[in-house]
Amino acid sequence: MSIELVLGIYVFILAMFVGFEVISRVPSVLHTPLMSATNAIHGIVVLGAMLVAGAADTPLLHVLGFVAVVFGAANVFGGFVVTDRMLEMFKKRQTEKTDA
Repeated sequence: MSIELVLGIYVFILAMFVGFEVISRVPSVLHTPLMSATNAIHGIVVLGAMLVAGAADTPLLHVLGFVAVVFGAANVFGGFVVTDRMLEMFKKRQTEKTDA
């Protein structure tokens, strides 16, 4: 195993733990803005995947690039669905307050 691979695995595992701790401590009122920011980041990821897929030389790289674009697009779509669902919850709460 090369040093770069071990270091990459170490950074990935550390990022998983840090990400879990940060997300688990976010108050529920901040989840909607956080989801909006991650949707923007995922849009950049999809653009990067398209660029990499377009520059691929072998059929295997074309397939992997296509899979990356599909998964990234699904992630963006899912993020928008979750954000829309959260915003609907806030809208219902506001109309209930005005009715009462």
